[in-house]
Amino acid sequence: MSTYTTLPAPSPEQGLNRYLQEIRKFPLLEPEEEYMLAKAWVERQDAPAAHRLVTSHLRLAAKIAMGYRGYGLPQAEVISEANVGLMQAVKRFDPEKGFRLATYAMWWIRAAIQEYILRSWSLVKLGTTSAQKKLFFNLRKAKAKVGALEDGDLRPENLAQIARDLSVSEDEVVEMNRRLSGSDASLNATVGSEDGGAQWQDWLEDEDSDQAEAYAEQDELDARRALLVQAMSVLNEREKDILMQRRLSDEPVTLEDLSASYGVSRERIRQIEVRAFEKLQEKMRELAKGKGMAIPA
Repeated sequence: MSTYTTLPAPSPEQGLNRYLQEIRKFPLLEPEEEYMLAKAWVERQDAPAAHRLVTSHLRLAAKIAMGYRGYGLPQAEVISEANVGLMQAVKRFDPEKGFRLATYAMWWIRAAIQEYILRSWSLVKLGTTSAQKKLFFNLRKAKAKVGALEDGDLRPENLAQIARDLSVSEDEVVEMNRRLSGSDASLNATVGSEDGGAQWQDWLEDEDSDQAEAYAEQDELDARRALLVQAMSVLNEREKDILMQRRLSDEPVTLEDLSASYGVSRERIRQIEVRAFEKLQEKMRELAKGKGMAIPA
């Protein structure tokens, strides 16, 4: 789709504010218009139709990219990677599936950004186990949840809570927290040229909510829930019960309590939990792939 070369692109020289203003000029699409454009691309490889689909969702890509501004990488590059994910989504989008492009594109945009960060950030390259990836992408949110976003070393009670919430060890939380300490850019740091570049805080403006984006986020949540329900069928009743009580409950049951309930050792319960979670993840990836969805690592 060569017309993608004509897309506006964020750059340090241009300044992010100017880029955001530029992409707001592209109108959002009504459902029927989006459907017809998508059909034109699928059936006739209509490049102008694909271009309109992409440009109408550039704001969505930028908004998702804003959520990754704390990883020490140039925001213009993160947005560019988000746009790559958006273009991949348009290329693969099937309008006959019954959901909006925004819902589908969110998966691809996030996957593209996360892959870029994992490729680029030297701290992550020191180790990319499943637990480290989970911590890397979720630690800031978990710290905010317990009111410790601005803390350096975490207090014992917050450390324990985060480890439980993310199903990782306290040592792994400590290690990743120390790696990430000091890597966030200042909110007043300039992004762009000195005489007109935006500041990080410019991205935190409380703008009017976009109803289309809100619907897309709800659709994505519903899609994930549907995948989870389908994937649970791969588990037997014991695996399902243990996994739900350990990882899908607001107040996880202890290994000791489940050990007493099932009459097996705590270690056996832990093994069943880990295996069940692995089976669930594998099934969700399989189901998502069948639906043309991209699940971020």
